[in-house]
Amino acid sequence: MGESCKRVRWPVTPDMSVEVDDVDAAYQVLRNSGAEIVHPLRDEEWGVRRFFVRDPNGRVVNVLSHR
Repeated sequence: MGESCKRVRWPVTPDMSVEVDDVDAAYQVLRNSGAEIVHPLRDEEWGVRRFFVRDPNGRVVNVLSHR
């Protein structure tokens, strides 16, 4: 008792993945359209460049390209 509760933000888990030819272009189009980016565009150590975006139905989509 007496302890304050903090909201814990868990990592986002994507509902599906979509591989594209140019992930940087896809990121710019979605960001410029006002889409909610929930995981920033970045290079992962296992050889993909990706970001997560929330679709209009609330699903999280992993958009990626292999390097």
